[in-house]
Amino acid sequence: MNFLLSEEQRILQDRLGELIEATCPLRRVHEVLDGGVAFDKDLWAKLIDFGVAGMILPEAAGGLGLEMIDLALVAETLGAALAPVPFLGQALAGLAIARGGDADQRARWLPAIASGEILATVALAEEAVRWSSRAWTLSPRDGRLSGVKTLVPHGTEADLFVVGTANGGLCVVERGGGVTCERIDGADRTRPLDRVSFVDVRAHPLKGELDAAERLVDAACVLLAADAFGGARRCVAMSVDYAKLREQFGVPIGSFQGLKHQLAEMALAVEPGRGLFWYAAHAIDHLPEKAAHAAAQAKAHLCDGYLQAARDTVEAHGGIGFTWEHDAHLFLKRAMFDWAWMGDPRHHRLRAADLAGWSSGLRLDNQYTFSI
Repeated sequence: MNFLLSEEQRILQDRLGELIEATCPLRRVHEVLDGGVAFDKDLWAKLIDFGVAGMILPEAAGGLGLEMIDLALVAETLGAALAPVPFLGQALAGLAIARGGDADQRARWLPAIASGEILATVALAEEAVRWSSRAWTLSPRDGRLSGVKTLVPHGTEADLFVVGTANGGLCVVERGGGVTCERIDGADRTRPLDRVSFVDVRAHPLKGELDAAERLVDAACVLLAADAFGGARRCVAMSVDYAKLREQFGVPIGSFQGLKHQLAEMALAVEPGRGLFWYAAHAIDHLPEKAAHAAAQAKAHLCDGYLQAARDTVEAHGGIGFTWEHDAHLFLKRAMFDWAWMGDPRHHRLRAADLAGWSSGLRLDNQYTFSI
């Protein structure tokens, strides 16, 4: 088995990174967030043209027909750049419909998602911040849905919602009367979140694969893990670059033994995690019996590591790292999002233990005390 990226995959990441750097460098991220807009529309339009929204959607629906590993590489690159775009919701909604929808449902919605004609998102967590598909309670009745979902990415801007329902189901709700959104004042402004209320709206249950909801949860974990890896690597690079330039007592601070050790420990903690999200992404397409366990491990480990790397980055930059004008706090807040959304590392370690047969009947629905 080849554990390296193909030439095409390396080119994909390189070209995508160049596009983002040219369109939305970190100084532009500050401008977007300080301007109070939900996302960078210019960057999003270019990413749509690049094929990001249809990366793993079928070619017949206007997608590129690639695999989960390719989508994860996109997530890694976007995470390293803190790209303020609605990629997460769009990618997951498209994946849910591609795998959970029947032929008519795929034909109806996937081309518009792949082309960026509509903005889609996923509405999974409920008021008690229940992320497990077994804990969702909303249930359509006679084709109508009422209830509340929270922590919905870009809910205010979305045209289409893939909603998690009771007994591990999924349904699609189109924006219209009966759908109201309330923006949540979250820490990570690169990914705005909403509380979304559905009042007697038309719901279209996805009629495809029976385990589509579980696979959606796994895919979300992989994309968050990939985003975390990209962000953590960027934190290490930023800290190293700063240590080479900043001087104290007439010498670069990188020459101080204490900081040398800190930077080395950051790099050693981050770099080995690459294989975790690569394998988890590969498993979703090729090893379905191992996908959930691999996704849980990747999400737990890499998001924990990102949060620590971001904290270390703030410390490595000294006083300037704590200021609003510096980039370090943006990475810290993105790391907080990756750590918490879809469940914290403790949740996923318990889930991995359960899937590995180390425990039995673990309750995963009421363990969330961290809020974004």
